[in-house]
Amino acid sequence: MTEKDQLNSNIPKHVAIIMDGNGRWAKKQGLFRTAGHKSGSKAVKEAVEASAEIGVKYLTLYAFSTENWNRPKLEVETLMKLLVSSLKKEIKTLQKNNIKLNAIGNLDALPPKVKKELLEVIDSTKSNDRMTLTLALSYGSREEIIKTIQEISIKIKNNVFSPHLINETVINEHLYTKNLPDVDLLIRTSGEQRISNFLLWQIAYAELYFTEILWPDFKKHDLFEAILNYQQRERRFGKTSEQLS
Repeated sequence: MTEKDQLNSNIPKHVAIIMDGNGRWAKKQGLFRTAGHKSGSKAVKEAVEASAEIGVKYLTLYAFSTENWNRPKLEVETLMKLLVSSLKKEIKTLQKNNIKLNAIGNLDALPPKVKKELLEVIDSTKSNDRMTLTLALSYGSREEIIKTIQEISIKIKNNVFSPHLINETVINEHLYTKNLPDVDLLIRTSGEQRISNFLLWQIAYAELYFTEILWPDFKKHDLFEAILNYQQRERRFGKTSEQLS
């Protein structure tokens, strides 16, 4: 029996993935880091297809962080070119599988060509409703929270609302992820066990799953295994087991 066959109906609504290990994978193969990113794009396709197959409604991938701009210029340029080519290549697949593309982060920081291609694919898939695939690009959770505080502060200054009315709903409405539900399952590949400034607010009660597998080697069955692990956990949201039963 495969991992997929063992899954029950308790499929996480929102899965987020920190796709880590491209560089180490390339190094193990004796290749340049850029080769790892190219191989990693195949793992993206596997994760998207696997998520859609089992009914995940929201899949968010950490594609490029605000800190990644500090990487070597050639690597950043390769990542941006790879993003454009992948978007062009996968648009038919997104349409065929009824998947909507979304993006979060400081998109204005992206090269004009990348942003243009991204927005075109987002627009062309906006009516799809099987699953929402969100790419976190030029994204950093601390930057997102700072932006949110600034926007709310301006509204308070302009008497749009009073400080005492600020609650979780108000904050959610000013985040990049305002149209997404909280994360149920966060997966990180490559054996690292940290969050790396990713969706800090949104993963407050997410289940965390870490695997030693490097991202280019991450296959469909690995995603199913992560979700099977998720289904074996008890999510209490601050309550006791007795309260849930």
